[in-house]
Amino acid sequence: VLRDVTLNIRRGETIVIIGQSGGGKSVILKHMIGLLQPDGGEVRVDGEIISSPTFFDTQTIRKKMGMLFQNGALFDSMNAGENIAFALREHNRNMSEEEIQEQVTKMLQMIHLKTEFRKKMPSELSGGMRKRLALARAIALKPQILLYDEPTTGLDPVTSDVINDLIIDMQQKLGVTSVVVTHDMASAYKVSDRIAMLYEGRI
Repeated sequence: VLRDVTLNIRRGETIVIIGQSGGGKSVILKHMIGLLQPDGGEVRVDGEIISSPTFFDTQTIRKKMGMLFQNGALFDSMNAGENIAFALREHNRNMSEEEIQEQVTKMLQMIHLKTEFRKKMPSELSGGMRKRLALARAIALKPQILLYDEPTTGLDPVTSDVINDLIIDMQQKLGVTSVVVTHDMASAYKVSDRIAMLYEGRI
């Protein structure tokens, strides 16, 4: 899908990747987070090559990154609070339950949801709220890099704008580097510092 893609992303910027459906935008994201390995070339994060078959250090690389999947990818069997707490329990074994719940409350505040939402199941939430909840889960571990796969797909224009404002908010409040894959040009112009177009496998 990708042919000689060269893309340098600066620390602290928001870069938007646009292109045709099936053109490889999500494939780029999966290479960045180590879900896919390239056939040639390399992927570097903070100067470290993460694309070698011998390198797969989830503890360091995954903790540096948060990912907002296209459909949210929430756990249907867990309520909102448990979804956010999942990564904290998985990666921060030394956190007490009280500290985890404090962090869940903070994350809900950051995405502008009331604390009572922690008891709601994903099926009880609107599409926009599910996206916001997935974002709260992605930032719970305080990542340095946030990857967004079609964050506004399937949302109405007003809700899309709420998500766009949150992307800008995350960059300003957390100082994260953001990579946003989108078809939504209004969103691309609003959130990006730079836009990269993927066409026929090249940037």
